[in-house]
Amino acid sequence: MGRPRALVAVVAGAFLLAGCGSGPSQVGSAVLVGDRSVSLDQVQALIDKAVREQPYAQKLAGEHKLEELGRAAVSQLALHEMLAAAAEKQGITPNYGRIEAQLAKDPLNGTVPANSSNEAQAVSEVVARSRDHREALTDTYLAQALAEKAIPDLSVTFDYTSIGSMPDSNTGDTPKGPEAKKAAFDLARQFAADPAAATKRIGADVQYEASLRQQAAQQGQNTDSIPPLTGLGEAVPAAQAGVLAAGPIFGSPVGAVTVFPYPNREGTWFVAVVRQRVDNKPVATEQAPALDDATKAAIGMRQLQPLFDQLDVRVNKRYGVWDVVGMDVVPNEDAAQGLVLPPGGSGRTQQ
Repeated sequence: MGRPRALVAVVAGAFLLAGCGSGPSQVGSAVLVGDRSVSLDQVQALIDKAVREQPYAQKLAGEHKLEELGRAAVSQLALHEMLAAAAEKQGITPNYGRIEAQLAKDPLNGTVPANSSNEAQAVSEVVARSRDHREALTDTYLAQALAEKAIPDLSVTFDYTSIGSMPDSNTGDTPKGPEAKKAAFDLARQFAADPAAATKRIGADVQYEASLRQQAAQQGQNTDSIPPLTGLGEAVPAAQAGVLAAGPIFGSPVGAVTVFPYPNREGTWFVAVVRQRVDNKPVATEQAPALDDATKAAIGMRQLQPLFDQLDVRVNKRYGVWDVVGMDVVPNEDAAQGLVLPPGGSGRTQQ
């Protein structure tokens, strides 16, 4: 298995796995998306409806955790506005016949049990089921349509390294826990500020990983199951990337640096520099695997990442901040899944 494909296989498994004086300038707004406003009343109405109808929401109310519903509601309503803007820009219109056929089956009907084990997923489902079902299904359709339009022409070339799974090529130490996260975020900021340093560091890491694998092989260890932890010039077509195409690498501009948890490797952080992005011509690939609807929807949602800045999205501080990696609202920057830094290391990566 080639390195790009091995990387895709590893990353694909986990991306499938949710008072405002300095907030929006318009009184009564939960979030502003361009010239569109989602009101505080809209968000509260969704929360109230969820508590009336959904056992999981009633559980959250009893635990005094309704702020989680508020963040999920703001996230979904903000994405709804961004989807509409992206679809208009791309000339995509909803297929209402298909949407009505889905609505007849209504996959959003029913309740989310109070004993659901995955809290993030349960909260997201509660909000989706509490929204207008036609609107929510239209959002899914538009996201999938955006993915179908983007995937054939999109590929990204990137350099990457990992923090937390192998010794540092300079110190020989392997940072763990909070130290690994801090080291990864610090390294991302260094890469954004000095692209030449990024190339030098990642090149050294690639050689170091190769030597570690060689030593392991000489000792009789099987290294085939160990995913690649570093790479230079990894050119990955979206059609071959699967769920990796739903991640921040495929939503970031050339020169951007992104850091996020390395999927399926607890305690490891993935730091990548986007070197080239091709999104306007067909990409020659081998036979691409079929993508399921959920993956296509996630890839389509990732196409909205640049709109955060283009539409000047502003989240009311009472709900938290926008996590550009998770594409949702989180309580604070420490809760964000990762970081995306533009070239130069400055810029608005989270609201």
